[in-house]
Amino acid sequence: MPRVVVFDEFGGPDVMHVVEEPVVEPAAGEVRVRIEAFAVNPLDQMMRSGASPAPVPLPHARLGVEGTGVVDALGPEVTGLEIGDPVILTAIPDASIRGSYAEYTTVPASRVVARPAGLAITEAAAIWVAYSTAYGALVEKARMRPGDHVLITAASGGVGRAATQIANQIGAVPIAITRHAAKKDDLLAAGAAAVIATDQVDVVEAVRHHTGGTGADIVLDVVMGPGQQELLEAARPGGTLVAAGFLDPRPTPFPRGAPLTIFSYRSFEHTLDDVVVKRMAAFLNAGVRLGALRPAIDRVFALDDVVEAHRHLEKGLHAGKKIVVTV
Repeated sequence: MPRVVVFDEFGGPDVMHVVEEPVVEPAAGEVRVRIEAFAVNPLDQMMRSGASPAPVPLPHARLGVEGTGVVDALGPEVTGLEIGDPVILTAIPDASIRGSYAEYTTVPASRVVARPAGLAITEAAAIWVAYSTAYGALVEKARMRPGDHVLITAASGGVGRAATQIANQIGAVPIAITRHAAKKDDLLAAGAAAVIATDQVDVVEAVRHHTGGTGADIVLDVVMGPGQQELLEAARPGGTLVAAGFLDPRPTPFPRGAPLTIFSYRSFEHTLDDVVVKRMAAFLNAGVRLGALRPAIDRVFALDDVVEAHRHLEKGLHAGKKIVVTV
């Protein structure tokens, strides 16, 4: 029978184990996908450890919010898809029930898009969450335009790297923020127009320098916490800040300073919107075809080594690149 990763209690990576389950037939409007690979995301770690903001019912909870595979079966009333089509999963809002850490899963047909030609299976498994988040925050929310100076926090992470590539594809100017100067060369090679290492320079002064004194047009904040005040000061009056993450668990002070447009963004806001998903998929396909969008892969593990993949994530050994598990 097909294998699936489950956990019956919250805790470290060792709570996960592989079990066999019968294959599930897709209901009306659903497709069954034979998973070829999935990515390991921080949200998976939060769900497994009991730190997820959404409740995770135990026992026998599943994991996985992104992945790629081929359509294996069609439920009644499904049109526009054929058995054998290679697809990417765009949203699994009930990941604890039908997550992608498995050989098969069923999802609504509207929650898959065609896999872009030119992507390796491991790349396709790791592209949607980071790139849809960065696209949604920068393009849909902030209305990023060519020439905009875009300040990107946690730039060495998955969303940060995606945001850098998307800004370049649009013709904007990505300015990367990192805590460590040692990451500067890697971020420049990844496409950043400039890198600000907070262990060396003052953020506000550095942004003014790189923007000709005007400040950033758009700030993508995936960190939050007390450091957000510096980002607000680094933005130009009338600019936009999009808060799209929560890497710093400390409270974020109430925004003060120059007048800005401030958005709070979560990826499900758009990945459950069929119209926006079509735009995301078209943008992604164009970027892959042009060579502008490509996820950075750190390590690839086998399904039987999923515990080790989570240990690798928790130790921070992936350096912001994606960890992928092949099925």
